[in-house]
Amino acid sequence: MDQPSNDLTQLLKDWCAGDERALKKLAVAVESELRRLARMHLGNGSSHTLQPTALMNEIYLRLMAWNTDWQNRTHFFAVASKIMRQVLVNQAIARRRQKRGGKAVLVSLSRVDHLAEENADVLALDEALAALEKLDARKGRIVELWFFGGLTAEETAEVLGISLPTVHREWDLARTWLFRELHGTARPYFH
Repeated sequence: MDQPSNDLTQLLKDWCAGDERALKKLAVAVESELRRLARMHLGNGSSHTLQPTALMNEIYLRLMAWNTDWQNRTHFFAVASKIMRQVLVNQAIARRRQKRGGKAVLVSLSRVDHLAEENADVLALDEALAALEKLDARKGRIVELWFFGGLTAEETAEVLGISLPTVHREWDLARTWLFRELHGTARPYFH
């Protein structure tokens, strides 16, 4: 993420205090990261009808309407991850309704180099993630922040207030659990 954390945090605080100039600067500061996240989720060769720019704009508009006291840059992108997940799920539901059970939107489950490329239906992923969140809310949040939000392991640890080794351990367990849920089998190994 290009913008230094302290600068973005200050822009968020200034915006919350009513500074409209801060909002304009913030929009410029987060645009490239939101665009990167949109490309990451839509640029995997799947059959999305939503374009990265449209997804980025939708996320941006919802973030700007979010009425909260932004704590810092990481908090902002954590909320963005939740919004991105919901936008993708809503788009998949709308497309499925339109096609009357046609082929669902696909999204790559892979977000990190050591996880092999697998495609999963957005709706199935959302259902599996909701089930994981019921079993273990923190593991579900780690997946949401890391996969949908594009946060690094370090940023995920910061948002959740846990150690980096805990994030890695729980990410591995959550990944395995989601793979089993989505594919009905255990994966023989991870790269």
